Amino acid sequence: MQLPSFVYHPDPISTGSIVSSETTCKVCGQNRGFIYVGPVYAKQREELNNSICPWCIADGSAHQQFGAEFTDPAGIGNYGFWEKVPVEIIEKVAFQTPGFLGWQQEVWFTHCNDAAAFLGRLGYKELNDYGEEAINSQKKETRVPEEYWLEFLHALDKDGSPTAYLFKCIHCGKLGGYTDAD
Repeated sequence: MQLPSFVYHPDPISTGSIVSSETTCKVCGQNRGFIYVGPVYAKQREELNNSICPWCIADGSAHQQFGAEFTDPAGIGNYGFWEKVPVEIIEKVAFQTPGFLGWQQEVWFTHCNDAAAFLGRLGYKELNDYGEEAINSQKKETRVPEEYWLEFLHALDKDGSPTAYLFKCIHCGKLGGYTDAD
């Protein structure tokens, strides 16, 4: 079965937000072979963890039925630090797009009056593979003093701390994001 398409999270399997699973979805009651394992914000949060299928995220039924949010709406645009986007975009990301796990409260990069596509959690090696633009975007956002930047950059760890989170503008291709630590 082909997964639904998510404009703002184009490959949720490679980012680890959706995994192969025989779990029955709490929303639709079906076992579709995949389940969402990212953050869920809802009153029945514990009940919904690791039990919502990607289709119920994509069509909005998880949000409609349980009030489930997958990203904090205020974090889309980093609480006003990045570009503001229309409410419809915020709702699409928060209510109908798989989120991702971070060390602290996750935020979603915005650019060109839209949310960007989440590319994944990255360590130094993975960030370096994206090139200088990706590295410079992280340097700008972290605000680590220049004398500590290289040490910090080399400490980035995809599965550890600190971690880089990379996004790509769906209009102009600009890379952006942030780093986070436990």
